[in-house]
Amino acid sequence: MYISSIAALTVPVSDQDRALEFYSDVLGFEVRSDNPFPHGRWLTVAPKGCETTLLLASWFPGKQPLGGTVLYTSDIDGLAARLRDNGVDLEGPTDEPWGRQLLFHDPFGNGYAVTQP
Repeated sequence: MYISSIAALTVPVSDQDRALEFYSDVLGFEVRSDNPFPHGRWLTVAPKGCETTLLLASWFPGKQPLGGTVLYTSDIDGLAARLRDNGVDLEGPTDEPWGRQLLFHDPFGNGYAVTQP
């Protein structure tokens, strides 16, 4: 096997400080790196215990937001309440054939589906 895992997925953001606040304070992600980079900061976050990180990158001018990333949770109702308490517009949770699901966007238009299998 030549590729064994995904290290990071790039999430385009226009304001790294605002993105850090959303992903760490609202979603509860851990900050994995926050280092100087020629075009801003090399800023990565991830859910606790998750190997793959999200690279919150501000150096892609004109880049479109992500279409949709799927995340998992063991407490979809708790997450929905937390998101609503933080002013995040969301759809759901709804019951789907694959489990319960909610949909939301970060402040930069990146879309997420969260599923509780």
